[in-house]
Amino acid sequence: MNLPVALDVENAYKRIKSFVHQTPVLTCQSINAICGAELYFKCENLQKVGAFKYRGATNAVLSLTDEQKRLGVATHSSGNHAAALALAAKINGVKAHIVMPNNAPEIKKKAVAGYGAQITFCQPTLQARESTLEEVIKDTGATMVHPYNQWEVICGQGTAMLELLQQQSKLDIVMTPVGGGGLLSGTATYVKEKFPAVQVIAGEPANADDAFQSFKSGRFQPVVDPNTIADGLRTSLGTLTFEIIKSKVDDIITVSEDSIKMAMRLIWERMKIIVEPSSAVPLAVVLENKQPFKNQKVGIILTGGNVDLGKLPF
Repeated sequence: MNLPVALDVENAYKRIKSFVHQTPVLTCQSINAICGAELYFKCENLQKVGAFKYRGATNAVLSLTDEQKRLGVATHSSGNHAAALALAAKINGVKAHIVMPNNAPEIKKKAVAGYGAQITFCQPTLQARESTLEEVIKDTGATMVHPYNQWEVICGQGTAMLELLQQQSKLDIVMTPVGGGGLLSGTATYVKEKFPAVQVIAGEPANADDAFQSFKSGRFQPVVDPNTIADGLRTSLGTLTFEIIKSKVDDIITVSEDSIKMAMRLIWERMKIIVEPSSAVPLAVVLENKQPFKNQKVGIILTGGNVDLGKLPF
């Protein structure tokens, strides 16, 4: 399988740079003291649409031909990718068709509608999402922009880590959460070529551990009944993301729901920023496994800040 390389991530960054925020990197002395490590948080919760997903969606839209732009884009997503593609399409004068599961968080449904996308709701299963999307594409001729298993999307997501390493180059470990694997595979593609000594580690909820199972066994294993507060991480890996992760990622570590909630609360309380549960998963990994991270410089991508404030876990 043909896999992207660091140059593809760099080209994506040139393409999208003027469309995305260069998000800040924050540190927190009290969290460092608790963890016994130096943590550098890349705040993609402050990105447009409140999530790193805007990078991949923008790269995908800007990579379309004129004819594809005329017919629009389509995807299925429970939230952040839907909002990201809706806004990226709107800014570039392209129509967006979004298939969303009917149990997606209300805040995410409202955001996608607010960006002017055409929403089609479906049952909350991967099969329903994919079959509904097929119908939409058949009816409209729109180009599919996959939430994670697509070259342009992976390279766009990888620009978050490229940017972090421009802002804070001396890191020992970099971390992302993993759901579908777009951010993790984009990160690993860039880091392992440009900074081969840096470890790439992902965090995943133990209640949705398909990436962990697939990574450890070397065989793709889809997620079954993912029951986690980290709603952005309930998806299975894709064929392309799995191939990249299998060959370039150093480790995937799972964490409990209690640790995710504790990490999320810690970020809110100590750093005074809003992150969604998925964002807190890498910090939860460090909190649960302090020894491997002791005295290390660790870069963490805070992936998003789209939280339903009416349903906080604390």
